[in-house]
Amino acid sequence: MFENARRFETTFAGRPFIVETGKVAQLANGSCFVTYGDTQVLCTATMSEKPRDGIDFFPLSVDFEEKLYSVGKIPGSFQRREGKASEKAVLASRVIDRPIRPLFPKDMRNDVGVVATIMSVDQDCSPEIAAMVGVSIAISISNIPWDGPISGCHVGYVDGEFVLNPTAEQKKVSDMALTVASTADLVAMIEAGANEIPNDVMFDAIMFAHAENQKMVEFINSIVKEIGREKMPFESVEPPKEMFEAIKDFAIEDVRFALDTDDKRIRDERLSPIYAKVHEKFDEIYPETIGFIDDCMYKLQKYVVRRWLLDDNKRVDGRGINEIRPLAAEVGTLKRAHGSGMFTRGQTQVLTATTLGTMRDAQLLDGIDEEDSKRYMHHYNFPSFSVGETRPSRGPGRREIGHGALAERALVPVIPSVEEFPYTIRLVSEVLSSNGSTSQGAICGSTLSLMHAGVPIKAPVAGISCGLVTEGDRFMTMVDIQGLEDFFGDMDFKVAGTHKGITAIQMDLKIYGLTPEIIKEALEKTYKARLYILDEIMLKAIPEVNKELSPYAPKMLITKIPVDKISEVIGKGGKVIQKICAECNCKVDVEEDGTVYVTALDTNDAKRAMFIIETIAKDPEIGAIYNGKVTRIMNFGAFVEIAPGKEGLVHISQLDVKRTEKVEDVVSIGDEVVVMVKEIDDQGRLNLSRKDALIKLG
Repeated sequence: MFENARRFETTFAGRPFIVETGKVAQLANGSCFVTYGDTQVLCTATMSEKPRDGIDFFPLSVDFEEKLYSVGKIPGSFQRREGKASEKAVLASRVIDRPIRPLFPKDMRNDVGVVATIMSVDQDCSPEIAAMVGVSIAISISNIPWDGPISGCHVGYVDGEFVLNPTAEQKKVSDMALTVASTADLVAMIEAGANEIPNDVMFDAIMFAHAENQKMVEFINSIVKEIGREKMPFESVEPPKEMFEAIKDFAIEDVRFALDTDDKRIRDERLSPIYAKVHEKFDEIYPETIGFIDDCMYKLQKYVVRRWLLDDNKRVDGRGINEIRPLAAEVGTLKRAHGSGMFTRGQTQVLTATTLGTMRDAQLLDGIDEEDSKRYMHHYNFPSFSVGETRPSRGPGRREIGHGALAERALVPVIPSVEEFPYTIRLVSEVLSSNGSTSQGAICGSTLSLMHAGVPIKAPVAGISCGLVTEGDRFMTMVDIQGLEDFFGDMDFKVAGTHKGITAIQMDLKIYGLTPEIIKEALEKTYKARLYILDEIMLKAIPEVNKELSPYAPKMLITKIPVDKISEVIGKGGKVIQKICAECNCKVDVEEDGTVYVTALDTNDAKRAMFIIETIAKDPEIGAIYNGKVTRIMNFGAFVEIAPGKEGLVHISQLDVKRTEKVEDVVSIGDEVVVMVKEIDDQGRLNLSRKDALIKLG
């Protein structure tokens, strides 16, 4: 039945990697079923027959579809089926998208859809890597125009050694989570999270990954050689060369003047009449291709910016090649937030707010990996007003999710452990103004916000980007790129880190890939810029972490009780714990291992609740003093509750230092009194003494 079915096999990081074609999804332009260990991914690539009209971009969509049956889970949603892609699925889609997109013809307008469906997951064999390689194979063997293949891999750093595609256990102890994609000879994509890794170690890790990727590219090429289809022609939408040259001769001086400013608003104001002037002249000359006129104007701006950089070492805003835009930092911008910090770089401005919550506020995750919750979250918002535009808000898109995840990854290595700081932490970065590098502004603003909130981070983190323009063998890198340099340049190489080392990298490319020389130079330039931002700007705004939490932040105490005492602390139907929460105006969370978190706005309330819990969980000792409440009065004495469920008798002779005729002369029901444990009888009953407690306390 499957006459065209083929099977190809190799090893990847010592584990079998099997590719099957011609058996499933045969109506796609290209498809393959990848098995890596027990991880299985169906990868398909499909292209529309005709180009889409009226667009000026390449319509590529990349989807990483998580199926929870792949890990034996039933979805936790109300409908019990997969719905909107999880954040991790979105991030995996972006990691696949970035290295494959530049290899398609830039002027192709046919829709291309790439789908990686995760059908079985072996936690030791990354579904993201299996999907990236599988997608590369599916496109390569299809008739879709593409200059691949690419391959990708993960690199860990365990005990000073690089580990290719680390297992789940190795990931837990790794100081690095690096993903690298490569073509046959260039590095096409880098994404990393790291525990303050030095530049030289990171560079060596990238080169290690690149060498391994080239082996897999050879394997893919062998598959293409056997079963690859001939690439189909497509209709180019590049403007005619003579049309571009004519518009260039007519408008280049006006465009140079318009672009020669550090103010995005002025630039836009200057460009608007130039567009009108060009259309007035050339609409009549090119009546059949009027749509190409704006394309030519875009190309002209790109030409001017790149020629300035390559030929004149000139940047649009007049800065030096390695000069950072004017910087500003402040904390405490928001009065009631638990912490806030605002970071400004040129016309890019980001305000981050920190919110502290209980462990009950941790985010629950419903995905295909082993992580089921997280206590540190970073969200990033990019409203339309930040770029002077108007559009309705429709929630975070893939870009917002990606930038938030990058900032989160950059700060994870410095976030204190739950034992050190038992809070759930949420950061929200609001982009107030954008002219390039907002994700790195979010990282800087978030560090300021955390320090202002009193979160004891291990070290401050700053982020900076490095740009690139290339022409043949020539290249130039420049630090702190603004919007136009991002639009018209070839790279946005984002690096975040501390004084000690790198915590995150994300590299976006518009060209086929980078040489080792470019990567090394970008790492060196971003390191120097990062230190300047930390020392000269951020640490002058807030030299150290605030010692006290905000008065509006919850105060939390943590203790651990024996597991067999949990039921006593909670009480039947939760009565005991509810009573503690009501009396002490607090929240109490008890974990299965006996860890107890007590949260209150007032520290004294939290301490009082903690004392009660520890009293319940620990058997009273003779000589211990407690604050108790009188619950019953008898002729011979008063019963005092020192903790829920723990009550003892204060004999009338032990009520006061002087002789007591009647119990009611000293105490009443509901009174709070200090008592000492005088005796514990064979049945565990407590005999208490107010007299001895008063004498001991003086």
